[in-house]
Amino acid sequence: MKNKAPSYNKAKAESGLRETIRTIIYAVLIAFVVRTFAYEPFNIPSGSMEPTLLVGDYLFVSKYSYGYSRYSFPFGPPIFSGRILARQPHRGDVVVFKQPADPSIDYIKRLIGVPGDRIQVIGGTLYVNDVPAKRTYTGRFFDPESNAERQQYEETLPNGVKHSILLSNTEARPPAKDCPVNTFANLGDAENTCAYVVPPDTYFMMGDNRDNSADSRFSPQAHSGVGFVPAENLVGRAEFIFFSTNGTAAWWEIWKWPLAIRYGRLFSAIR
Repeated sequence: MKNKAPSYNKAKAESGLRETIRTIIYAVLIAFVVRTFAYEPFNIPSGSMEPTLLVGDYLFVSKYSYGYSRYSFPFGPPIFSGRILARQPHRGDVVVFKQPADPSIDYIKRLIGVPGDRIQVIGGTLYVNDVPAKRTYTGRFFDPESNAERQQYEETLPNGVKHSILLSNTEARPPAKDCPVNTFANLGDAENTCAYVVPPDTYFMMGDNRDNSADSRFSPQAHSGVGFVPAENLVGRAEFIFFSTNGTAAWWEIWKWPLAIRYGRLFSAIR
């Protein structure tokens, strides 16, 4: 009588392999659905949103907040145009979006202007529809990127949203007489700009680190600027920080991790 054990063991191994593959496929599909329709993780690589967001912050972005566009999907396939289940973003939201000149690049900035708004910066003061945003000095902030101290303020937007910004010492100067509307700023003119009128179906974004942010004040073709951001380019709203590291520990330096983690920033809401 022949021994059936080898074939039985082989069949059991094949069944186990199929089950493992099936589990992996399910896990990938679930991750794809969550990443596309619910939440997607992002990390902060630059200081343009200091002091709100720091280099080394890891955060979750809600994909459903503004509805869905082609850019809700990995690689932004042109499967449809516009937005499905669209919801209007609010002034003051911290938004992840695709850079208009290069949609392969993700940017994160604060939404300052909605369609029809008139935006201008004079002497570092933000004007929305010709009304200056209230600004209160709150102290100094050490900027590790510039290795210098910056002045920190609390800025209040017209809808009551309060948030922190960083500024240098700036003096207001009147805009040039030949400063037509929607003239993008040069690199040294970020604190004294022409007026911008936000076109339909676009938004005006600015970084909270006002002297160190390539944003809607600059042309998307220059200085890695942004210009006006089409509604279709919105990816989602930044919700909360789930992890943060100060960068003093490499991924393999496990013994340094406890000292590198910014514990006070873990699971903090983004405002």
